[in-house]
Amino acid sequence: MLSEWQNHKAQLRSYVSKRIDDADAVDDILQDVYIKASSNLHQLKSKGSLKGWLYRIAYNTIMDFYRARQPLDALPEELAIEEEDVSTQAHKELAQCLRPLINELPEKYATPLRMAELEGISQQAIADELGLSLSGAKSRVQRSRVKFREQMMACCDFEIGQQGIIDYMPKKPECSKC
Repeated sequence: MLSEWQNHKAQLRSYVSKRIDDADAVDDILQDVYIKASSNLHQLKSKGSLKGWLYRIAYNTIMDFYRARQPLDALPEELAIEEEDVSTQAHKELAQCLRPLINELPEKYATPLRMAELEGISQQAIADELGLSLSGAKSRVQRSRVKFREQMMACCDFEIGQQGIIDYMPKKPECSKC
């Protein structure tokens, strides 16, 4: 490895120094590249790809260098709280609609869905309670979820973000009772 490293070291130094303006950091990065390459040499698939592999390690090490140097600015507290409040409020309002919407399903689907989602009962316990096999209970809960989703989508338009549902708007006047 050492002889191969000596063959590529000058080119790698040039590559790194074009991307880093601190001469001391260039040496540190080259040292990190050598350590990573020598300790992970077993991952190299063929000797012919060594140069490209070293450049990839150098690139990743440069990116790590910039990530470590970059200070992270904290979000203002009022911004984070405000967004959380909007999402939390939408969830609370929507939660008020769940039980009535579940109750509108046929009892065959409402009961297992209520047990699984609102009461947190295991599917084995649902199967025992309803006199179904475990696979039958799982199927019933799955079908209940599909029917419930169809019912919700027919009733409301949802705004979905990274945290899930962040807002909703009833489509029909009878749905606005939620």
